[in-house]
Amino acid sequence: MARTKEFDPDAVLQRALELFWRKGYEATSMADLVEHLGIGRASIYATYGSKQELYRKAFDRYLENGVDFAGILSQPGPVLPAVRALVERFADDASQDTDRMGCFAVNTAVELVAHDEVLACKVASNWDSIEATLVSALTRARAQGELPADRDARELARFLLVVLQGMRLVGKASDDPARIRAAAEVALGALR
Repeated sequence: MARTKEFDPDAVLQRALELFWRKGYEATSMADLVEHLGIGRASIYATYGSKQELYRKAFDRYLENGVDFAGILSQPGPVLPAVRALVERFADDASQDTDRMGCFAVNTAVELVAHDEVLACKVASNWDSIEATLVSALTRARAQGELPADRDARELARFLLVVLQGMRLVGKASDDPARIRAAAEVALGALR
């Protein structure tokens, strides 16, 4: 007869996500996980698999609960106010990241994609999805006359993706919000 779990796997996964986000993959030991999650090593392995598998599941959780780009950018009406608000939101989040946690996807890209093909694919897929959503929104903005007809929606979307992710990285590594604000202003200027 199988034993009943004495913990909520979903809540524990959320705590693992928070620990990995704060410390990173390499700096988080199994001892850290045992202590932070409040469950034994055997329960971690039995429920989530290896540390690497737990991290991947935590990353999936992060992506599931991340910024809803499609929901934000697919609302009827003018598009550019929503895109501008998104840039401002990223700038605010990055400027106010006093814990220096950054974006979990960016952190994963920096720390792990060179060594973990599964995570590399997940990060690339996430960024492809964001880019496609931006392309769709900017194409709509161009069709509605919010952007000049000669603006390339794909190029502008790629630029915005890099700026958004870059702001998150700079926010994690620097306590100078002026850098982030300057990048946001240039990005906002590109939307005119």
